[in-house]
Amino acid sequence: MLPKKHFSFRGKPRGIKPSMRDLNQNVMKKISRRNLMKMTVPTVACSLLGMPMVFSNERKPASTKRLKIIVVGAHPDDPETGCGGTMALLANEGHEVISAYLTRGEAGIKETSHKDAAKIRTDEALKGCAILKVTPKFFGQIDGNCEITKEHYETIYKFFKEEEPDIIFTHWPIDRHRDHRICSILVYDAWFRLKKKSVLYYFEVMSGRQSQHFAPTNFVDITPTIAQKHKACFIHKSQRIEEGYPEYHGKMEIFRGLENNTPYAEAFIRHIQSPSRVNS
Repeated sequence: MLPKKHFSFRGKPRGIKPSMRDLNQNVMKKISRRNLMKMTVPTVACSLLGMPMVFSNERKPASTKRLKIIVVGAHPDDPETGCGGTMALLANEGHEVISAYLTRGEAGIKETSHKDAAKIRTDEALKGCAILKVTPKFFGQIDGNCEITKEHYETIYKFFKEEEPDIIFTHWPIDRHRDHRICSILVYDAWFRLKKKSVLYYFEVMSGRQSQHFAPTNFVDITPTIAQKHKACFIHKSQRIEEGYPEYHGKMEIFRGLENNTPYAEAFIRHIQSPSRVNS
């Protein structure tokens, strides 16, 4: 585990909010790369799968199996902001991670046609995936007009059946955004039809404003990949994410870190009927 210390952020006059860069620099000053490599850290895959914690001085997967993880979000930037730190940790450990998007963000840029917005946001998603070292996948629904139909149920079902993921992440279904709710329902249906063989986790986005009634069951310390996550999120320049990040996503990372007794964390709800572990 990383050192369990209290962090204070100094150097800013009262009344001025620190930026994410200020917060990152203060935290990372206390965690040198040399010290980080000396620490005994359980792999993320082990903790998420409920497997015994195997400690090592190197960040290598304790499982002998290369796991497949699928993260499904409604729009480009949803997987990245919701669980980008965890995605990066898993990918860095050598596991296969797929970042799947229900849409290409067609309605996400004001005064821009759906066609042009989709091109811009797809390019941003591809760059973000490269930073996180994950593989992108697009399902072809339309931003702001996602649907639950027999055909769309079948699309997600067939995708999961072919990929056979060990772990699935998707939106928490109690969410202000209709596309997020639809995405969650489509994923749940496919997981259920496939006999609940994968471990299913729900992630939060902008809790309070979008995700609601989110009571985590699991936390992942994302301190080692916080810079990697932020870089992948901020690449979505059309959404001006970096400007509002400290107010929403940044606060969540720090608050969940406080709950987890680490500088930064991401929080998840594990479906209670998920398998207790995945064979390695």
